[in-house]
Amino acid sequence: MSSSQYETYGPMYETPEPYGHGSGYGYGYGYADTYRPAYEDPAYANPACEDPAYGDPAYGDPAYGDPACEDPAYVDPAYVDPACGEPAYVEPAYESAAVDEGRPGPEGPTLPRQVPPTLETPRPGGRVEARRAARRRRSAERPDVRRLLPQALVVAFLAGGTTAFVADDKAIELNVDGKPRTLHTFADDVTELLADEGVEVGAHDIVAPGPGAALTSGDEVAVRYGRPVRLTLDGQRSRVWTTARTVDGALRELGVRAEGAYVSVPRSRRIGREGLALDVRTERTVTVMADGRARTVRTNAATVREVVADAGITLRGEDTLSVPSGSFPRDGQTVMVMRITEGQEVREEPIAFDVWRTEDPGLFRGTEVVERPGRPGLRRVTYALRTVNGVKERPRRLRSEVVQVPRTQVVKVGTRPLPTSVQGADSLNWQGLAHCESRGRPGAVDSSGTYGGLYQFDTLTWRGLGGAGRPQDAPAAEQTLRAKKLYVRRGASPWPHCGGRLHG
Repeated sequence: MSSSQYETYGPMYETPEPYGHGSGYGYGYGYADTYRPAYEDPAYANPACEDPAYGDPAYGDPAYGDPACEDPAYVDPAYVDPACGEPAYVEPAYESAAVDEGRPGPEGPTLPRQVPPTLETPRPGGRVEARRAARRRRSAERPDVRRLLPQALVVAFLAGGTTAFVADDKAIELNVDGKPRTLHTFADDVTELLADEGVEVGAHDIVAPGPGAALTSGDEVAVRYGRPVRLTLDGQRSRVWTTARTVDGALRELGVRAEGAYVSVPRSRRIGREGLALDVRTERTVTVMADGRARTVRTNAATVREVVADAGITLRGEDTLSVPSGSFPRDGQTVMVMRITEGQEVREEPIAFDVWRTEDPGLFRGTEVVERPGRPGLRRVTYALRTVNGVKERPRRLRSEVVQVPRTQVVKVGTRPLPTSVQGADSLNWQGLAHCESRGRPGAVDSSGTYGGLYQFDTLTWRGLGGAGRPQDAPAAEQTLRAKKLYVRRGASPWPHCGGRLHG
């Protein structure tokens, strides 16, 4: 190092240590050999202990100075002077003779203590010269380890640390929601990178490559945030998530056919992290039937009423549609327009009368006589008439009112037992007469309505015989009884064409 470099690091080396600078590399083999005077320690600048072979006394090392300051543990046996064993400069591991040879000391294993077998008194003035000559000889034979070792270790440390530092550093391109930036990171995977950069992701966000993927320099990491969309698609509401940043991108991501569709907001609008509400109506095909003609239209209308208007059809008066006009039109749907005409009609309808029957012991059993005929009432009813596409529907009753109240009919019912025979007429062929007159039918009535029953009585004759009501309404037995009475009175003359059957 140059003197300027030492000036730069000057404050680091201002603290004196027993064996030169405290570099940690041996005993006294620091950088003190080449210090400028600015770094000398006055404690070691005693000219009496300096070795002239190593330069200016200001840079002296007392460990190699005057024999009075020499450490016997490091002195060649040929140059030891018993007067120079200065304990102040002896390594603690070697200060006591009680330390066993080969026992580890604080810094490592101890070396055998070198004790010369014999001590000779050197000639005056010859010890220092001999020692200096030996040192010069050893210095010439090998490099100055004291100077090279610390420098080599520092360079190796810096070189290795820089290599490891450069190897762990990665250049990554991070794109967060469309905002790219290049950064340097020591992260090993995507999860660690996002944590270091403070990027939080949720369940609806997309990270590529996925979390946990290993990173190498030059990789690209993309983060796309999810955005909630309250989507109403063709009338169906749902909540979906998208990572697109615009409405148009969201439609593509959700697979919505946007061609010809109605979109409630501009497609170029950006979607924030908070999301938005979106109404989309895709284009559909709807057929409208009206006035005997079919019209097919492509539309994105919201209601069937709008589809009919798009087809050029006008609804008038009571016209209606086959489906609710406010419903959402479906693709392929057929809508019929029904032309309706309405009106009213008033009708008079009869009201049937009730019949009240009373028992009459003066009448033969099975005989009923209408004492008071009933009379039907009259009701006026108003109906609504409706015609759909020319076809009349069943009238719908709107209201009614009674114009005439019906009168109850009163009928007497006979309870008198019928006679079993009529003297002088029981043996006649009444069955033959009845067959000839009415084909044997008790309710038979002639074409003029004058005669009725088995024996074709007129009403006047019937009542003259004690009958009530009409003869055709009476039981067959009563009719036969009245016919026998008539025969007793007038013979067979009442039956000019069939009377002969009585004796046949």
